[in-house]
Amino acid sequence: MAKPSDYAILQVLPQLETGGVEQVVVELTEAVARTGARALVASLPGKLVPAIERAGGTHIPLDLKSRNPFRMSWNGDQLAKLIKSQRVSLIHAHSRAPAFAARAASMRRSIPFVTTYHGAYNQTGPLKSRYNAVMAGGDRVIAISTFIADLVRARHHIGDDKLRIVPGGVDPARFDPDAINGGRVERLARAWRLPDGAPTIMLPARLTAWKGQQVMIAALAKLRHRDAILILVGSAQGRDAYLKSLSHLAQSLDVAKRVLFAGDCADMPAAYKLADVVVNASTDPEAFGRTIVEAQAMRRLVIATDHGAARETIRANETGWRVPPNDPAALAAAIDQALDLPVEARIAIGAAARDFVATNYAVSTMQAGNLAVYHELLG
Repeated sequence: MAKPSDYAILQVLPQLETGGVEQVVVELTEAVARTGARALVASLPGKLVPAIERAGGTHIPLDLKSRNPFRMSWNGDQLAKLIKSQRVSLIHAHSRAPAFAARAASMRRSIPFVTTYHGAYNQTGPLKSRYNAVMAGGDRVIAISTFIADLVRARHHIGDDKLRIVPGGVDPARFDPDAINGGRVERLARAWRLPDGAPTIMLPARLTAWKGQQVMIAALAKLRHRDAILILVGSAQGRDAYLKSLSHLAQSLDVAKRVLFAGDCADMPAAYKLADVVVNASTDPEAFGRTIVEAQAMRRLVIATDHGAARETIRANETGWRVPPNDPAALAAAIDQALDLPVEARIAIGAAARDFVATNYAVSTMQAGNLAVYHELLG
């Protein structure tokens, strides 16, 4: 009878930088290692390599990022060699370019191939359609929300024999407002030079157009709460022209002094605790929307655009608000409504939000769901 240590799970992704997909890989590494199996991750190095190692995994540096067909073929050869040398039992792809190499390697070595469909992946033509289809080519395809599951069924005609819905999750112990000491929050407030007493709105997301920072800045200019501060948490990741365009927009709307570009933040629980309102203003549908779930776990007031998985992760007018996409006026009205609430109402909504997350989106549930998929294929 096989022992847990006889198994090795290999996860592949482009790079271990910050982001929702990368955090899922860390959390699954922890879950696999906890079973006694070997947890391997192949990608370009990045900020989260130490987190993989702390979780009990092993990081294998490999450039799986390229979309060049010749490079993807070469990557398939490298993964096939890795599968053989490390006695890999199952390979799990979290992104499209690595998935092509992983699928080829899994077929060569006759091991199960799992994909997680982490995004809505815009389709702008037949080439993009074929590129996206690799994420539906696993022996099991994991959808991170009901929204994504419906999209996969409609787009790729995948049946329930292969498709599994495993929603994302957050750690309620890490994102617990009662566990965040005042010193952590004060250090962050000093580092960001936040004015005392000003209402604080936070949009945590990498700086890219579809995440809606432009919509949020436009909404800031329409608020009745003229003293409100906007904190944009997330890096541009090389999108310097977009960062400059946001600065110009804030200046043109006369709100530049009320917008803080904070960059990446290593202590997001403390960051959320600083915020009165946390916003997701994405103009395209979110596949899951991790930040809104984290913020609800922190009992923050949350507002998100009314499409994608936000319709699952926010109970409208109970744990937060949903507004039409790309509508600064509606977003401003919702923020003003949230900021107008008395303390008792804020506390009640925050408590309902945390209970909702703990019941439906705990990281332990996400980990168990992925492990169950592995067990289906490995016995």
